Amino acid sequence: MAERSTAAVDVADNSGDEPLTAKADQSTSDGVAQNRERETDSEEAQGSGGTESPGKASPPELHSGHKLARRYRLEECVTRLDGFSSWRAVDEKLRRAVGVHLLPADHPRARSVLAAARSSALLGDPRFVQVLDAVEENELVYVVHEWLPDATELTALLASGPLEVHEAYQMVSQVSQAMAAAHREGLAHLRLTPSAVLRTSTGQWRIRGLAVNAALRGISSDTPQRTDTEAIGALLYAALTQRWPYDNDAYGLSGLPKGVGLIAPDQVRAGVHRGLSELAMRALANDGATASRHETPCTTPEELVKAIAEMPRIRPPEPTFTAPPEYQRTSYQQGYGRPAPHMGATQPVTAPPPPLQSRTGKALKWAVSALLIAALGLGSWQLADALMDHKKSDDTQKTKTTDGNGKDTDKTKPVKPIAIKGAQEYVAKGDAQAPGDVGKTYDGDSSTYWRSKSFVDGPEMKPAFKPGVGIVYDLGAQQTVTAASIGLRYPGDHTTITLYGTDSMSSSTPVDSMTKIGTITTSGTSAKITVSKAKTQYVLLWITAMPYASGDQYSGAGYKQAITDVKFTG
Repeated sequence: MAERSTAAVDVADNSGDEPLTAKADQSTSDGVAQNRERETDSEEAQGSGGTESPGKASPPELHSGHKLARRYRLEECVTRLDGFSSWRAVDEKLRRAVGVHLLPADHPRARSVLAAARSSALLGDPRFVQVLDAVEENELVYVVHEWLPDATELTALLASGPLEVHEAYQMVSQVSQAMAAAHREGLAHLRLTPSAVLRTSTGQWRIRGLAVNAALRGISSDTPQRTDTEAIGALLYAALTQRWPYDNDAYGLSGLPKGVGLIAPDQVRAGVHRGLSELAMRALANDGATASRHETPCTTPEELVKAIAEMPRIRPPEPTFTAPPEYQRTSYQQGYGRPAPHMGATQPVTAPPPPLQSRTGKALKWAVSALLIAALGLGSWQLADALMDHKKSDDTQKTKTTDGNGKDTDKTKPVKPIAIKGAQEYVAKGDAQAPGDVGKTYDGDSSTYWRSKSFVDGPEMKPAFKPGVGIVYDLGAQQTVTAASIGLRYPGDHTTITLYGTDSMSSSTPVDSMTKIGTITTSGTSAKITVSKAKTQYVLLWITAMPYASGDQYSGAGYKQAITDVKFTG
């Protein structure tokens, strides 16, 4: 079958770009140029990632709550670029989350997107995220697709390290087989990046954006099978090494050192599986790679599938079992006051002393017994009396403290919770995060929260783009603050929080003019900050580092944090 970009899907060849697996995407934020806070919500959420050069068509002026076909309610915009936008939405008819791509009907690529979506929907392969609807209506073209809240992107999986060898083997096997099936039907992906490959909670791998992602951006290729095969090789290379196989950084991964060329994965990281390393090189040879050792290059997904089948099967790791604790005998079983004998050890038997048989011996035995009983009784009474006196003394000491004048008081000063009277998001630079949700941080409900957006860089935030995010709390009046307790939603490496005393809730007061009253860095989901008795009415909770978290139904993967509960005490 002759190769086609999307087979019967007339994707306009107007991008002029080389395959995107060979270069890093340059992101824009939600319509705000040069703002690094994309906000992986745009690329890695269940929309399509990446950008191309902006077109002349303007994206539809839509907003959260807008309904399409009286059915699909738009919830959150996750991508807005190049004349189209992508949204997380709700199918009110079937009561489920869906993803929606939107663009004007007069957009130069509207026809291509509709054709690509309809062709992808006809494939019906469950290994791909399914296209559910493709409609032109009211001067809009929109494509509705599945939304998988339980799936995790390969980008997020690689953030913590390379994949285990069997997991990498499963990924390349399933992705290669899926793409081979798509190419047999004349469909290509052309944007097979780590953010387009998802692992579900059951361990299955799924691919999103077949044909549609490329059509949205006007990407085409004269050799689509080779383009997709090279992309699979790049995915496997990244899975084995946690490095991007080119000399540029991309998708949260570091590239190879400049000038060294493409080197095999097992030369980049020790312990890489030899067969998978050679397989990655055979796929990547499409772009002119020169590996020190590899067999004939694989130029199509079908050839890649055959090469995988010829490899010895990689079995999953053996499950590990925790040994049960050593059996401990009870005091009843081992005899009171005696240690339990070890199994197999021979215990010496001590012969009892000969009994006192004479009449004098019996009398002596009874006398000694009576003396022992009397001594035990007297000792028990004295011990109990001493313990009672000691307890009374402890109780007296616990209830007495000394004030500044040296006088005794009857009780210690209790810790007093400080009520929060109001709060407002503090925006030092760029856009606000979720100003309508600040009240959820002190409503007493740990299931509600205020969250930041997802950021590309981290864990430390970049002052040039966004120095930090936070909330100013109003304590109602001047209060002496001694501690703060903060509940967080995302664990990981790492969250840095600093408290500042300030004179108002306004964001016009710069952070460096405020009084720093406490700070903490944590990798967990709670933070307790001790304050040196600062007296203030307004407290800024300022976050300057956030952990990497995977995407969910509300936001994409990236560096982000959410606050569930905030409490101050004085």
